[in-house]
Amino acid sequence: MISVILVDDHVIMRDGLRNLLEEESDIEIIGEADNGRDAVKISIEKNPDIVVMDVAMQDMNGIEATRQIKKENPNIKIIVLSMHSERQIVVGIFRAGASGYLLKASTSIELVEAIRTVYRGRKYLSHKISDIVLQEISDIKRDSEEIGVAILTNRESEILQLIAEGNSTKRIAEVLFISPKTVESHRANIMEKLDIHNLPELTKYAIRAGLTSLDD
Repeated sequence: MISVILVDDHVIMRDGLRNLLEEESDIEIIGEADNGRDAVKISIEKNPDIVVMDVAMQDMNGIEATRQIKKENPNIKIIVLSMHSERQIVVGIFRAGASGYLLKASTSIELVEAIRTVYRGRKYLSHKISDIVLQEISDIKRDSEEIGVAILTNRESEILQLIAEGNSTKRIAEVLFISPKTVESHRANIMEKLDIHNLPELTKYAIRAGLTSLDD
């Protein structure tokens, strides 16, 4: 039996996925979460075979959640289910440790195929993603020269998302269990690295990088 956790910030999406996957005799849904931070917690607690996860979610996006889940338990496999097909986002999620990437426009048959493929230890990329993106993903290296290497640290990316979503310095400090002064220091480093010095442009960057979304 393949144990699966569903992560999406839309209840109707999770309900649809659950109803679909529960029809398969070899797939069992053992948990759900509506944001990346809870996804990390429940994945550690329940140790699923696979996590099916959205990218753009409030509080912690799917890329950072994937990175943290894989850090805690490399045996858990992640399949991202997203509306985004941009090269930067697709490459970024595979760099974070994902094993599969599907567009939400994919068929239910393809999702089940992806789960079984990833469970067997293979990578899976949506048929709708271009061959060019596939080639770039296959060329990713595990060193500092890998394609699309981020200039921000993992912590800076996490803070950038929270800033772009309108959280105050105090709120970010509470969420991440760090001091407001540390948050301000990270924010200054982010702005210097990106050469961006205002909130609207930081938000645009976060959206382009797949760290957050304007979607409800």
